Amino acid sequence: MLYNFNFYSSLLLITFTQGIIYSFLLLKKGLETQNKSNYWLSFFVFLCSLYVAPWMLGFAGWYDNQPYRDFMFYTPFQHLFFIGPIIFFYTKSLLNQSFKFTKNQALHLIPGLLYLFYNLIIWIYDKQILKKYYFYENGMDKDFDPWYQTAGQISMVIYFILSIRYYNLYKKLIVQVASNADAILFRWIKNYLICFLIMLLLPSIFDIIAKIVPAIQSYQGSWWFYLAFSLVLYYIAITGYANAVNTKIGFKVSVLDSKPMLLLDSFQDLEEVENAIEIAYEAVGSARLADIELWKQQLETLIQTEKLYENPELSLTDVAIKMRTNTAIISKTINQGFAMNFNDFINTYRIEAVKLKFANGEHKKATLLGIAYDCGFNSKATFNRAFKKNTSYSPKEFLNTI
Repeated sequence: MLYNFNFYSSLLLITFTQGIIYSFLLLKKGLETQNKSNYWLSFFVFLCSLYVAPWMLGFAGWYDNQPYRDFMFYTPFQHLFFIGPIIFFYTKSLLNQSFKFTKNQALHLIPGLLYLFYNLIIWIYDKQILKKYYFYENGMDKDFDPWYQTAGQISMVIYFILSIRYYNLYKKLIVQVASNADAILFRWIKNYLICFLIMLLLPSIFDIIAKIVPAIQSYQGSWWFYLAFSLVLYYIAITGYANAVNTKIGFKVSVLDSKPMLLLDSFQDLEEVENAIEIAYEAVGSARLADIELWKQQLETLIQTEKLYENPELSLTDVAIKMRTNTAIISKTINQGFAMNFNDFINTYRIEAVKLKFANGEHKKATLLGIAYDCGFNSKATFNRAFKKNTSYSPKEFLNTI
């Protein structure tokens, strides 16, 4: 098989190969863990690896020799209409345990499928009917047509915005339903969205550089763009494969309207979900101030007597089950009765438990982190942040005051 090894083709071959390898590793990890998000990330890494392939194979001599030239022309490598939806599905599957790929979700893939069909028609007409170049008479690969590159870029920007919107909605929900919100706010999500943004900005960055260094617009100069793209992809592949954090929260929400979220922990189908929405919000709407005060007293008693705050993964659903009611009532009780979200509410009890242990001198026998873990915190950073927010002191500063 023809492959001219040189500086340009060899470096891209390394990053391309690593991308393909990590794509299969992520697929394998998804099969082993049954974590759907790994499937979507595997698909994303695979598509981005293919995106680099034309430049890698071009420098290896494939555009200059047959039958490789026809293979490059009639095989679509840059699936720009697929990349945006796939990163959006990855975001949803990573944040939402109840996310499922449905017929409605499949509609997002129609532009990408139409582009594949468009390439198939070109191949049939050129190679099977005319048996000569017609669509490729100008010798330009259809993957690099300006209309396709522009439309693909717009598609990816739209889905990037939708992913940001979905993540922001998730952040609003998670502090209301989870006591370990910091741990599952996913630093990784921020990182890969930033990386995807860099991918989107790379064409504009290189356009700016081209005004200073015109040579960057040449065929060889464009190689630097694909090298930068593949390095960002390499980071996403490695870090995404290492990510072990997954949400256990299921919810239903639309990124295109202002309807409230609904937790789906105990609901299986859409009809049950819609009924649950109606029942939950009727219950919240009919809750009077006197009812809130009653729920508030019962909630305080439950948290204190059973020390629920010691569970680092305590959720709003756990508390609602204990109190034999729904999450909407408990959420409103905490929001209106205590003027807090659920995460801050539970952390307040954890901080009080820590302060009690300090008063009893337990910090002389155990580490601060050990005490924090005993009281329900699951990381040093979360403990320090919550303690500072609650007391205006760091744990060590607070110890100096007693």
